[in-house]
Amino acid sequence: MWAIKHVNMDYEATGKKRLLDITELEEIRRNAYENTANYKEKTEQWHGRIILQRQFIAGQQVLLFNSRLKLHLGKLRSCSSGPFKVVEVFSHGAVTIRGLHDGHQFKVNG
Repeated sequence: MWAIKHVNMDYEATGKKRLLDITELEEIRRNAYENTANYKEKTEQWHGRIILQRQFIAGQQVLLFNSRLKLHLGKLRSCSSGPFKVVEVFSHGAVTIRGLHDGHQFKVNG
């Protein structure tokens, strides 16, 4: 029992160890932050290379990809709806399309 009290009473050594542990924790946290920033940058570069820029022309027929449809009812079921006709193309990439069946007109991202 005296050995346990002796170890616990060494406040100076305990304080130094705690300070080292805090310093090590801060270093690990800083490395994790840098790794996260590097990951985001590389993911952004990869995404920029993979994404293709589409050029739409007024009068062109297109299909609309339904990105909100998470569950496809069948293997061969399409996740696109349409056909639609491009009515207007905006400079920032948005496109106004009109349904060929019902004539409903709305704006989507290009």
